[in-house]
Amino acid sequence: MRWALVKVCLAVTAMVVVAFAVPLGLVVKEMARDRAFAGAEREAAAVAPALSITTDRDKLERVVASAGADSGLSVHLPADGARAAIDLGPQRAADRDIRAVRRLGRASTTAVAGGSTLLQPVALGTGTIAVVEVYVPESEVANGVRTAWAVLAAVGLALIVGSVAVADRLGVRMVQPARRLAEGAHELGEGRLGARVPEDGPAELRLAAVAFNSMADQVVQLLHNERELAADLSHRLRTPLTVLRLNAASLGAGPAAEQTRAAVAQLEREVDTIIRTARDARPQTAAAGPGAGCDAAEVVRTRMEFWSALAEDEGRTWRVAGVDRPVRIPVARGDLAAALDALLGNVFRHTAEGTAFAVDVHNGEDAVIVLVSDAGPGITDPEAAMARGRGSGNTGSTGLGLDIVRRLAESTGGDVRIGASVLGGTEVRIWFQLDGRGPAGRGRRGAVRRRRRGKLVSTFNRPRSLP
Repeated sequence: MRWALVKVCLAVTAMVVVAFAVPLGLVVKEMARDRAFAGAEREAAAVAPALSITTDRDKLERVVASAGADSGLSVHLPADGARAAIDLGPQRAADRDIRAVRRLGRASTTAVAGGSTLLQPVALGTGTIAVVEVYVPESEVANGVRTAWAVLAAVGLALIVGSVAVADRLGVRMVQPARRLAEGAHELGEGRLGARVPEDGPAELRLAAVAFNSMADQVVQLLHNERELAADLSHRLRTPLTVLRLNAASLGAGPAAEQTRAAVAQLEREVDTIIRTARDARPQTAAAGPGAGCDAAEVVRTRMEFWSALAEDEGRTWRVAGVDRPVRIPVARGDLAAALDALLGNVFRHTAEGTAFAVDVHNGEDAVIVLVSDAGPGITDPEAAMARGRGSGNTGSTGLGLDIVRRLAESTGGDVRIGASVLGGTEVRIWFQLDGRGPAGRGRRGAVRRRRRGKLVSTFNRPRSLP
């Protein structure tokens, strides 16, 4: 915006300078010409009284010499009876021009070599017309014109430079508050909730800064209220969890009892994690550093061991693939486990008993894909299913599970897609970007990633059979 203001001011000032300087320069040139010919007219007028008194050649020569013959003054008298025509001084104008002035009886100018001549008619006592010729060189006509043009150019250049300097200062005064506002918004978006901007600059930007600071205060207050609410709600779960833990302890031995006690213990840990996270006033927005994240293969194996017991009870066939070697992704272990539990919980909740399912992990060059597929009835409206809080309409569905998965994938620059599974039901594809630097698919690197993603997904979607 700063350079835009400078360019606009430069263009406007240049147009104004041209609009005024060029006509003014032409006026100066015309004034110099008029001044030169006015001097020539005065020289011609100095000879006119002598011509009206006498036509004697000797006397006229003395008059012409005293009037400035050396500067180009000449007199042309026509023939009169016995007296021949008299030409005093150098003749530069053509004979036809002299005859035309004598016939018309009014002065005129004509161009000659090196300048112009003024032809001034003078009536003689004999009734004839004499012509006084005054030579005006081009240097005299242009005297002072170049200096005037140079002065006008210097003044115009000074005006342009001054206007650019003023526009630059005004642009800085406008751009700096706008830049600070943009930087504050960027910092707030990165999670630095203490970001504020100075409330100065032009009135509009000052009002925008006031609104931004007020918005930031509201965001901080809303986040605080949300953390307190999450902590309070989680704390209320402790009582029913205690009852569940006591009941689970009384179930005795057996696989089902051990599974129930493990689930209650895990639920207690998750509630404790929620309370600690909600009470933490520092937003977790920093990017994962080198070595951060988890082994996706190990997390998948652990969660499948948990869900396999329930799958055997319900007669479900299941398969897991791609977990035979470590697969590092830039997300926390607990977050990935929660996302897998949300997807596998949806499989058990929304498909009939005996429905097969599978979990596949694919390690690409710059991304890791986790596929959770089943042989159920599928999802008729994937877009609606991805909308936060929509749910499926079934009892116990809040619509937050897929949104949790989506936000986890997008935190790495990836995404989540819902499509048709090769098993005949739903396939949820979680794309984790390994560099973790913003949304994938930007610029040239994004185009390469999209091409790789298309090749990778086409390979992943080849039919597979469950063991």
